[in-house]
Amino acid sequence: MIVAIDGPAASGKGTLAKRLARELGFAHLDTGKIYRAVGRAVLEAGGDPGDAAAAVAAARALDPASLDDPALGADEVAAAASQVAVIPEVRAALLDFQREFAHRPPGGAPGAVLDGRDVGTVVCPDADVKLWVAASAKVRAERRHKELQGRGEARIYARVLAEIEERDKRDSERAVAPLKPAEDAIRIDTSEMDPDAVLAAALAHIDAVRAAP
Repeated sequence: MIVAIDGPAASGKGTLAKRLARELGFAHLDTGKIYRAVGRAVLEAGGDPGDAAAAVAAARALDPASLDDPALGADEVAAAASQVAVIPEVRAALLDFQREFAHRPPGGAPGAVLDGRDVGTVVCPDADVKLWVAASAKVRAERRHKELQGRGEARIYARVLAEIEERDKRDSERAVAPLKPAEDAIRIDTSEMDPDAVLAAALAHIDAVRAAP
């Protein structure tokens, strides 16, 4: 079984994906980390994430081990990831990696959970379950702001909100694989839900899919 979870930044899709994978015994892939790893590689080489040639070279040389690097959570890496993600050649280079993970989960897992922004629409349009996890921009900015404060990073809420809105606009308007829900995705608005309620809603849908003839 393939479970595709898409949605904007700080919507809660990553938390849901990890919990679903643990609950079901599935392999988990945060597809956003792939683009973060590429963006970070370009930055470390002193390049410009908007430079297609540099980004494509980094994508083709991607080391799967780099996906576990804590440094991928840095804000400058997130910004670089959003830049490299709009380059068609980069997306093409990383598509096979994601599909291989989904259709042949590592470790002999009985299924895979992938979360990102175009899993249900581009990477795995054949996914058994497609979820669109969203929340209002204000709620997502509050979550992000709280996360940054917890890491000791002093940031103004208004700036965090502006960055969230800017990223949403860039991801939604990009020509290749724009951020949008798959037509057959089940939508979960996490604005007023805690993680347990979100998990319960997702599991209920998965159970319904499994029970269907």
